[in-house]
Amino acid sequence: MATGDGGAVSVTSAERKPSGSTIGVLVVLAAVGLWAAYRHVHPAEAAVYDWDFAVLWKYRTLLISGLGYTLLFTVMCVVLGLFFGVVSGLGRLSHNPLIAGPFRAYVEVFRCTPALVQLVWFYYALPVLSGIEMSATVAATLCLSLYGGAFYSEIVRGGIISTDVGQTEAGKALGMTRYQVLKRVVLPQAFKKMVPPLMSQSIMQLKNTSLLSVLAVPDLLYQGQVIAHDTYRPLEVYTFIAVAYFAVLLPVTLWSKRMEFGSGPREA
Repeated sequence: MATGDGGAVSVTSAERKPSGSTIGVLVVLAAVGLWAAYRHVHPAEAAVYDWDFAVLWKYRTLLISGLGYTLLFTVMCVVLGLFFGVVSGLGRLSHNPLIAGPFRAYVEVFRCTPALVQLVWFYYALPVLSGIEMSATVAATLCLSLYGGAFYSEIVRGGIISTDVGQTEAGKALGMTRYQVLKRVVLPQAFKKMVPPLMSQSIMQLKNTSLLSVLAVPDLLYQGQVIAHDTYRPLEVYTFIAVAYFAVLLPVTLWSKRMEFGSGPREA
């Protein structure tokens, strides 16, 4: 963006152009539309399989409840994950190895093992070791929250250490304590850098909910599996699930892109 002599704001050509992701989405949607039109005009030539999405209408209640459960579960995991991430991210910045060490071990363990393996371990092995019985929902919530928190932790730590060290020294020169420097100087600047990766990781949390069906948690994918077994229409069911995830994630993804550009450095 640039300003002329009269103070009017002119928009550069780069800002007017649609993003590559938007163009890609439009191309995909156009291709799907053309395929659907061809399928309607030439039903015999389009495919051997007889597609019938009307059968899903009978199970709309299950699909809606599964989608609602998925979204609610995502919100819970994101909120708890952010809590774990902020605590562990700040803990890793401690100069005391007795504090930073356990947090680093937590981050590395959860980042270096697959989420699916963690889910199974939390549900089957953790109750045996701890003697505490937990439902599939509780085990999945705890697991994915800790899993996401490990990635949030690195985002928080990276955002803080990327802040110019001169800002910290200036705060100390003004007589601020380390906590005051962190709260008033470092975190406000670091937060702008954290927003894009935090949004991306939150989107990944929504995708990770598709693993819940392994523990029979009634999310969208699990309800889809039940419907597929009942109707023998797996292609229609999983196509609908893919479209549902896409419809939910596309606006969030585009919004995160706008936030990413908005949080970047601005030229005078």
